[in-house]
Amino acid sequence: MRRRGGRSGSHASSCHVASRWALPFISDSRAFAPAACHNRRATLHVRLPLAIAPIVFLVALSAQQAAVPNKAGSLKFVAMGDNGTGDQPQYDIGQQMAAARSRFPFDLVIMLGDNMYGGQSPDDFVKKFERPYAPLLAAGVKFQASLGNHDRPENVSYKHFNMNGQRYYTFARNNVRFFALDSTQMDQRQVEWLDGALGDAREDWKICYFHHPLYSNADRHGASVDLRVLLEPIFVRRGVNVVFSGHDHVYERIKPQKGIYYFVSGSAGQLRKGNMRPNPAETAAFFDQDQSFMLVEIAGDEMFFETISRTGKTVDSGTIQRQAKTSQNSPTGLAGAARELADGRPEVRDAR
Repeated sequence: MRRRGGRSGSHASSCHVASRWALPFISDSRAFAPAACHNRRATLHVRLPLAIAPIVFLVALSAQQAAVPNKAGSLKFVAMGDNGTGDQPQYDIGQQMAAARSRFPFDLVIMLGDNMYGGQSPDDFVKKFERPYAPLLAAGVKFQASLGNHDRPENVSYKHFNMNGQRYYTFARNNVRFFALDSTQMDQRQVEWLDGALGDAREDWKICYFHHPLYSNADRHGASVDLRVLLEPIFVRRGVNVVFSGHDHVYERIKPQKGIYYFVSGSAGQLRKGNMRPNPAETAAFFDQDQSFMLVEIAGDEMFFETISRTGKTVDSGTIQRQAKTSQNSPTGLAGAARELADGRPEVRDAR
């Protein structure tokens, strides 16, 4: 299957991006500054850490106001991918997650695949999952996993992944409906299930998460274009608001594509330092200098996000207004495409 694709980023109309800072910048942490985007269906207010050349001035990241307001009754969760290495950076991220929970009491973590690398014995699950996140598990935080190409199929039955033996599934929290997908084996049955489940959802927000990104500008993998051709029409027609993926071991926020917000967060354990090749037509922000994870809060029609590095610095943050609902009645016409994709894709579970 063709994973790497050309730069696609058509925008239907216009979207206002308001930066917290007066000047656009590229920071020394390589968080790429927001640029003007075009989509009238949503408004994004961005707050980014600032680092101008030392000759001018510096603004300390610690002085930045947190992007997640920690509102009473809101849905609070973490998004992370490509975490299961068992190495020290994964443990550092686990510590930062626990520290963040002291000020932002999330009780949900969505996992974007490649939850386990290498050996996947019971001892490996202890070393690469239960031990790094022990404080969170002890506090009752629920992890909801999706599978990546390094995850073994039988991991759907691991109790702490809460997949209940299913490769793909849906669940709801507050006014949000989540859809966890298996992008490594995107067959016709899964596509038809997704189309129907999205159509049945009555929650205000629809969030999909899976391993292979539809949009990515990292050099190692990049966008999964065949998957985009298959899924994006369904996402648009069924009114998906936000999509989270991993696979590329960086953080990237994509400018709205056909009214949908895409995030790549694949560096909660792995990292490809300096791997980003930002595309001005698509890249709104990125961070590829250290491991990271995302805090996310949904309150009413607003979604707040804050991306935190392994050292505890905020490297990106902002607020998304929920898009207007779209018509869900036109057919997708994608059953044949799903069959072709499933039949033509090489096995990638062991791909790096």
